[in-house]
Amino acid sequence: MKDAIGKLRWAIAEGYIPQGSHGPQAMQSHETACIPNANDSHATVQIRIYSRTGTRPAHTHVHRPRWANCARALRSRADSARATGDASTLESDLPIVVQHTRLDSRQAENALMTTLAYSTD
Repeated sequence: MKDAIGKLRWAIAEGYIPQGSHGPQAMQSHETACIPNANDSHATVQIRIYSRTGTRPAHTHVHRPRWANCARALRSRADSARATGDASTLESDLPIVVQHTRLDSRQAENALMTTLAYSTD
């Protein structure tokens, strides 16, 4: 694993899905985590959500080898209400990279923000 790309633990310090959206379903406000798995084996990624009401596991994703997966929602509508702030951590059994993206479509002039998550390794 000396040539592995990525880290095992990642943090997204701020998460927020606006209450309203503008435009078609494809342009609804949302968050996405893009996770490339450059390994030769499946990577299992656990996502945990931190909010004002406590901490809870959100999802477990298995990522195919040599494949990028973009999880459209870090949290589902059932996981957390819209228009509330939270944070996330992602832990993987193999090194991965995490890029966080948010689409805010409350206005017709959409805003897209993206950043590399913080690695704790």
